[in-house]
Amino acid sequence: MEGIRSKIFSAALLLALLASVLYVGRQVASYAAAARGEVGADKEKICVVIDAGHGGDDPGKVGINGANEKDINLQVAERVKGYLEANDIEVVMVRESDEGLYDPEAPNKKVQDMKRRIQIIDEASPALTVSIHQNSYPEEYVHGAQVFYYTGSTQGKRLAELVQDQLVERADPENKRQVKANDSYYLLKKTGVPIVIVECGFLSNSAEAEKLCTPEYQQRVAWAIHMGILQYLNENVK
Repeated sequence: MEGIRSKIFSAALLLALLASVLYVGRQVASYAAAARGEVGADKEKICVVIDAGHGGDDPGKVGINGANEKDINLQVAERVKGYLEANDIEVVMVRESDEGLYDPEAPNKKVQDMKRRIQIIDEASPALTVSIHQNSYPEEYVHGAQVFYYTGSTQGKRLAELVQDQLVERADPENKRQVKANDSYYLLKKTGVPIVIVECGFLSNSAEAEKLCTPEYQQRVAWAIHMGILQYLNENVK
């Protein structure tokens, strides 16, 4: 009798898992179809810019485990790109290798790098831009992904909220962080389209730093970011 109950329970669990997978699949298809408009082959693709922060001589934050932020940024950005392209979204990557956007002889490489990032975004004229980063803090206990938007930008705030909600739901349900406005980050101030900066986690937190270096967790974070993007496009791009 106990064996029969066990088999029934296992079958029920399998059905529940399949139902969950099908539900998520329908969500993605629904968001993507709505974002694309499904109005014919002559409609131009929606363009999204993904910016992997730092690169080249600029490692960004260095994790408690020795990991460089620039590498994790690019790995997550590439995964986001793949998920979006699978939904027929055109993706422009600000960088696709470990190189900064500056000339070797530039007197101020950081300034030149940031200006060229803005130039790439402006030339792409995207529906939105997402910049991928990792955070750090002097006290190790601090953790959790957080999304920043430009102060006063209604569209930026909405994009940030959607991405933040997805990051909590799909990557870290214990994360209590909320979206945050900012009026000092150069990229937020100078970009003319809705833009958010996604701090995927804290490299100063040992547990989170280790997770952020794994393909499995990077996939979860990237999937969450891409779902937030699709939701935003569904709401705002007609």
